[in-house]
Amino acid sequence: MEAFTIIYTLLGGLGIFFFGMKFMSDGLQAVAGDVIRKIINSITSNRFMAVGVGLIVTCIVQSSSVTSVMTVGFVNAGLMNLTQAIGVIFGANIGTTITGWIISIQVDKYGLLLVGVGFIPALFSKSDKFQHIGRALLGVGLVFIGLKTMSAAFVPLRDNQAFLDSIAYFSGDHYGAYIASIMMGCLLTMIVQSSSAMLGITMALATTGVIPYNTAICLVLGENIGTTVTAILASVGGTVGAKRAARAHACFNLFGVTVMLFFLPKYFVLVDSLIPLDPRFVAPDGSIPYVSQHIALAHTLFNVTATLIFLPFVNQLAAFVIKITPDKAEKEIPHLLVLGDPANMLPAASMAQAESELKKMKEIVGRMYKLNREFWEADEYDPKIHAKILDYERITDNMNKEITVFLCYVMEKPMSHQQSNQIQAMVKISDELESVADYVERLANYRERFKASEKLEGQSRTEFFEFLDEIWNFFHMVGAGLLNDEALDIPKIEAKSHELQLWADSMREKHLDRISKGVYAPLTALTYSDMVVALRKIRAHSSLMARAIESFHAKYE
Repeated sequence: MEAFTIIYTLLGGLGIFFFGMKFMSDGLQAVAGDVIRKIINSITSNRFMAVGVGLIVTCIVQSSSVTSVMTVGFVNAGLMNLTQAIGVIFGANIGTTITGWIISIQVDKYGLLLVGVGFIPALFSKSDKFQHIGRALLGVGLVFIGLKTMSAAFVPLRDNQAFLDSIAYFSGDHYGAYIASIMMGCLLTMIVQSSSAMLGITMALATTGVIPYNTAICLVLGENIGTTVTAILASVGGTVGAKRAARAHACFNLFGVTVMLFFLPKYFVLVDSLIPLDPRFVAPDGSIPYVSQHIALAHTLFNVTATLIFLPFVNQLAAFVIKITPDKAEKEIPHLLVLGDPANMLPAASMAQAESELKKMKEIVGRMYKLNREFWEADEYDPKIHAKILDYERITDNMNKEITVFLCYVMEKPMSHQQSNQIQAMVKISDELESVADYVERLANYRERFKASEKLEGQSRTEFFEFLDEIWNFFHMVGAGLLNDEALDIPKIEAKSHELQLWADSMREKHLDRISKGVYAPLTALTYSDMVVALRKIRAHSSLMARAIESFHAKYE
């Protein structure tokens, strides 16, 4: 009967722990979602910046597995290269150690306090921000209560001789026991799919005196290897780049633990010397109160040291994983939807990916527009340029479809009011960009009418190119808000839009007047009118896009 009690208490404590971690992670993500998106968009080829991104994002989401899966997704979509991904993974390994410090606090003192403080704003606040902060505090409190419950489940085991005999080999002070403990930590983490949960269990076992301090540290080292399985699973079916990023994570942690094996006895002494409290001190109630701080320090020290050692060799690590993961015979094209189910990703990370795709889409529309101008300037009709413009339009159609479907899936996840409005704005921006591309395509199709007898020359031609350039400048002015993450001057944009509308009406009237005077053939009236209408529609959709960009940058309380 005692075994059954231990099992259901352990499972109940683990459930509360997982639930608390999810509450805490969701609350922090919602509060810092915009920060995460901007941090991810700031990634450069600088390896130190990449490490910083991985560190900050993992501290916010409280899961290196989530960050690793996100990184694999970015590589899969072609939004991040392998060396950038490795830097982010290094940072994620350091960021995940903050979980150990959070749960090393005396849980029996603060768990119920944080639940009591957190549930009030979480349930009753009208402010989204305070609701999410309340959920984060409530989550931390539940983490502490879950750990306390797990610790209570382990207490009877320290006096159970049969259990102690079964783990006696793992508790030994020799290299065989160290390696066995590392392998066990790796295996259990692969099963549980959460290094944070395994770290909590390890600390609970150590603080109740069931396992010794050295065994606990070896288990933590094994957990560092086991957590890489999540990213490897996420890369299945992905691009070669995604597989390389996942394997780089596994290789880095495996190499780091292998190197650490040679220095383990000295490492135990080093950790002991950095914290004055004795990790083997037994309290009157039989608990080991100070061991959790030592485990947290050992976890942090290992990951920081491994990062500092391997950071200068990022290129060599990248070359190694490229060698063990060769390119496929066929050429791969980065594709948004092969990221998998967005429901398994952070909303902020998914939004950052979609935002990057929108910027690419805006760039393609810009290229299409410039190519269209060259197409009209040429004396002779060029079918190759026309075909290229049509090809660009098909690309924007596909991108619009993919972005919209992707973001609709993202919206199924819990998120803040601001994130929900930003996603709706991104769907609108994508739709407006695709509409602009449609009218650029129409404009190119009208050029085909002038390849025979009709010609566009004289004053009407001059006015057309002036208006074409003004529409481009207007589109570029609006698009700057998307590319530069800056607020747009909406009154100025609306005034310019109205001015361009009046200009278009004036152009059509002037051309009709010239036709009535016999300057142009009557058949050009319809074509010229269609050309001006297409440019006017580009103006209208650019103006609507400005409103969507303004909504994307808006702040909500």
